[in-house]
Amino acid sequence: MTILDKLLNPHVLGWLGAVSVLMFVCSLWLIPIIIVRIPTDYFLHSPRWHRAHSRHPVIAWSLFFARNVFGLTLIVMGIAMLVLPGQGVITILLGLMLTTIPGKHRVALEMFRLPRVLSAVQWLRQRRGVPPLEFPPRPEPPAT
Repeated sequence: MTILDKLLNPHVLGWLGAVSVLMFVCSLWLIPIIIVRIPTDYFLHSPRWHRAHSRHPVIAWSLFFARNVFGLTLIVMGIAMLVLPGQGVITILLGLMLTTIPGKHRVALEMFRLPRVLSAVQWLRQRRGVPPLEFPPRPEPPAT
């Protein structure tokens, strides 16, 4: 039995279909909640690399680890949703925002500025009565 035969097994295809539907439903339910909770001035400040200093180090590192694992899980799910049903790009953005990957703030800022993403995010925030996200002005290109 080859790997392709194992992947085309009806049980595997059934599980993949169920996981796909579950990811789609969860993304429709969770993503609007998370988008509404993004602070309005999130992109106006430099990236924040801090831990809760008032907490015990074990708790602080556990939260740091859990946040990054959840963020990476969202990124992987978002990549899968690019070909499966779901809101892939927005899920990737939310995963990026949760992780502590260097350069993620600049990447997330540019992705949020994409016209289709920006209009969808601002529409969701407006619908829930939350002020729109604010962005810093684009830097001027160097004079040649």
